[in-house]
Amino acid sequence: MEEQLQEFINYLHNVKKASNNTELSYKRDLTKLVNFLKGKGLDSLRNVKEADLNAYIVDLEKRNFTAATVSRNIASIKALFHFLVKNGFMNENPSENLKSPKIVKKIPKILTPDEVIRLLNQPQGETPKDLRDKAMLELLYATGMRVTELISLKVTDVNLTMSYIDCHDLNKDRVIPFGSEAKIALMNYLAHSRDAMVEDKNETALFVNCSGVPMSRQGFWKLIKFYAKKAGIKDDITPHTLRHSFAAHLVENGADLRSVQEMLGHSDISTTQIYANMSHSHLREVYNKAHPRH
Repeated sequence: MEEQLQEFINYLHNVKKASNNTELSYKRDLTKLVNFLKGKGLDSLRNVKEADLNAYIVDLEKRNFTAATVSRNIASIKALFHFLVKNGFMNENPSENLKSPKIVKKIPKILTPDEVIRLLNQPQGETPKDLRDKAMLELLYATGMRVTELISLKVTDVNLTMSYIDCHDLNKDRVIPFGSEAKIALMNYLAHSRDAMVEDKNETALFVNCSGVPMSRQGFWKLIKFYAKKAGIKDDITPHTLRHSFAAHLVENGADLRSVQEMLGHSDISTTQIYANMSHSHLREVYNKAHPRH
């Protein structure tokens, strides 16, 4: 079973050009499935039946995994068996009728505009690290990029003259504009900080750590949590909190959903719709507090 699983992972890597995080996620999910099937006495994926997969899903639910986690596991299973059938390893797809549990979409956690300003104002020094941190925070909120996209940027992806970023998504590249505050922070970083931080002058990454190599996801997570604490923000925030805040604040200030969808890189506008729902909820809250005859 491990051999077929590895062939599928190789396919994701070589053909689908999946990210390292995506590969690891599939491998983690499907290794758990393989271990479960082995525990049932199965020694080949060819012998797997729909009932075996349903038993695995029930096992996940009994172990109190969330609906989102169960759905992700089902998606992984479907992708694996679709690959096996397509490549002639088996004739029938036992995962075809698997149904994902209904996921109740949670309202994303966002910062208030005041909290965002306090957070972005935390790096105040003139050291190379301060200038880098300021540029990263300003650009993340100005564009709503994912943290992986932010740390993957190259110097050549920045157009300071026209104030936009070439953002490279797995599905398609997109152009995202940014405002004057992010532009100033980027100009300061590029003029006074980056060259002092890089070790290798051929380094192409826009943002580097104190060792002069590209910033990691973990490094930026630590950075944003450090500044959130300094800003007196008590909620546990992540880089994605700034992405949610960017989108919610845009919609609340009148941006149309299609434009926000394009900037965020959402393939389906229903994903972006949640920010409009948040906006309507906020308007209702303001109305109830302020209108004398609500």
